[in-house]
Amino acid sequence: MNAQTSTVTGCGSSTCQCAGTAASTQAAVPTAAVNGIELHAPGQRPDVNTLRELAYSELLRQHAVMKGLLPRHKDLTAPELGEAERKVIEAMVDGEVHSPQPNEDECQRYYEANTAQFMVGQALHVRHILFAVTPGVNVHALTVHAEKALLELTRKDAFPERFAQLAAELSNCPTSAQGGDLGWVGPDDCAPELANELFHQKHSQWGMGVHPRLIHTRFGFHIIEVLGRRAGKLPAYGEVRERIKALLEMQSRARALHQYMSLLVGEALVEGIALEGADSPLVQ
Repeated sequence: MNAQTSTVTGCGSSTCQCAGTAASTQAAVPTAAVNGIELHAPGQRPDVNTLRELAYSELLRQHAVMKGLLPRHKDLTAPELGEAERKVIEAMVDGEVHSPQPNEDECQRYYEANTAQFMVGQALHVRHILFAVTPGVNVHALTVHAEKALLELTRKDAFPERFAQLAAELSNCPTSAQGGDLGWVGPDDCAPELANELFHQKHSQWGMGVHPRLIHTRFGFHIIEVLGRRAGKLPAYGEVRERIKALLEMQSRARALHQYMSLLVGEALVEGIALEGADSPLVQ
């Protein structure tokens, strides 16, 4: 009888732990909560970004309840917000978050400090060697490989044909068949990270030839060489004033929202996830 019982409840071994495996696995997954309201079902764990969004949404919902804008929720698990609840929360945030508006002097100073952002008509004749970062790739080894190629190309005795040869041998871009030649490109013709490095930084005017360091984009690591440059034209301040004003207003709003969420986080008991009072999509 005892043997039959052990066959039903386990594997028959006196040291069997099969019966407790599921329960212990479930218990090992921490449940995130805001002020005692759980953000997900026990034993489940959304990815970090989803969990963070749930936490910020629940913070805002509870704040709206405290202000009498939404009814209390009787369950111990956070409810999914409907369109009506979201509109109530957005109106609440709009009423409570006040961001200073940029003045004329601030706009003018931004223009003078960031002229590279407003240049029009500028273009570079560029070729590159792409070391693509793909799933499962050893990023450290890939970086070492790319740095080795860059070192070879920046040596004083490197001959001009070597770039095209290495592009054909190493580049993961279809342009490898043309020696990595991308042709003439402007800031809007390449990945934002590449445009930022080549056009929008103060050191972007570093000159012709091979860029002295790797450029990292969403696609991987790039060795860049500039073969030609077309100077752009800087519009007058008055032509870009409204654009600058809108940008500074957006930055001011983002800072105010960050501070607002930081205060809510600081006043709440948040368990199972680290929050910094940052960017809830609900209030963007």
